[in-house]
Amino acid sequence: MNDFITIAIPKGRILEESVELFGRIGIDCRELLSDSRKLIFENPEQRMRYMIVRATDVPTYVEYGSADLGIVGRDTLMEQDKDVYEPLDLKFGYCRMMVAEPANLAKTDDPSSWSHIRIATKYPHVTEKYFASKGIQVEIIKLYGSIELAPLVGLSERIVDLVSTGETMRQNGLVEVETIAEITTRLIVNRASLKTKHQQISRIIKDLEKIL
Repeated sequence: MNDFITIAIPKGRILEESVELFGRIGIDCRELLSDSRKLIFENPEQRMRYMIVRATDVPTYVEYGSADLGIVGRDTLMEQDKDVYEPLDLKFGYCRMMVAEPANLAKTDDPSSWSHIRIATKYPHVTEKYFASKGIQVEIIKLYGSIELAPLVGLSERIVDLVSTGETMRQNGLVEVETIAEITTRLIVNRASLKTKHQQISRIIKDLEKIL
């Protein structure tokens, strides 16, 4: 079983796009899209194993070697700063990590004059690092969902969150103020696996590079 390549993949849109991408390089993992409640799938013929995990847990499984490879958004990698190798941008799941605030505040607000602000976000480490680099003191409120709600109820004046179309922000009266980073989905690799399973992993990386 040690010669299997184990890949950690999150549920949802990333899973669907990953299955399609692997299919294009001859790795058949369509079983992952079934209604099964299984968390581990194996393809003995191709010596592949797949783990279905939460997106935020993918880097942990890869860093500790429970998975050789992982597929995860760059936002998660930026927030967690795990010790993994990141060889490929898979070019899907594009969005932006933004600072946003209520539209009525934005009319008179000047971000260059910020000195101390309060921000609600799922990304406290990225947020703190970003504002520290600009010399701005920031009080961070960590939330786990519906970040857009925070300015509406006075919890914070501003938020840091992911934006794809911007429709949710617009419907909640928020406008984008600054871009922190552009986000796409990445392939990550356990550093030890890269040495012990170098041939198999290198082949997967090269095959993906060709179609990307």
